[in-house]
Amino acid sequence: MLKPLGILLVLVVGLPACTIVNSNNQKTPQTQLQVRAYQTREFDTNDVKLVMKAVLNTLQDDGFVVRNAVVDLGLITATKELQLSSSRSSNDASSDDAWAEIFAKIFKTSTPNNSRKGETRFDKFKVIEASINVTELGLRTKVRANFTAKVLDNKGDPSEVYVVDDMKFYQNFFAKVDKGVFIEKQGL
Repeated sequence: MLKPLGILLVLVVGLPACTIVNSNNQKTPQTQLQVRAYQTREFDTNDVKLVMKAVLNTLQDDGFVVRNAVVDLGLITATKELQLSSSRSSNDASSDDAWAEIFAKIFKTSTPNNSRKGETRFDKFKVIEASINVTELGLRTKVRANFTAKVLDNKGDPSEVYVVDDMKFYQNFFAKVDKGVFIEKQGL
């Protein structure tokens, strides 16, 4: 029979070992509230137009093309396209395969595949879509940003779609927006 001190010792030594053994280095699923927390920032102004201008300028500085901006709704949508590879020719197909493998490692995309007889498909573009909501909250303005990334193949079909859920990405974005708000307030 174990004494209370023995039980405590087993729990203290055994439980951490269990969590280490069961850990698969996978991200734990985030709740909607956790995601919303890092996708949202508040700014010390109730001037929605000023904040929207700062967001627009930040997106444009980062290479996004603004597709839609509706001040009444506080809605901004934008996209950014990155070319992953150039068109294929029969002369340099092996070179393209090598580049596709490199991009697969960098962007975690798949390598070329033959989905139809005689037709080679490969990842060609990465498209990042932004959807941003700007809302007045009394003396403050709240901004919520959502980014999605798509990998499109040479036929324009998506081969991969995922939500950008990197907290540091959003922190960097909001740091740029914060600077943009400062610049807008100064009229620069």
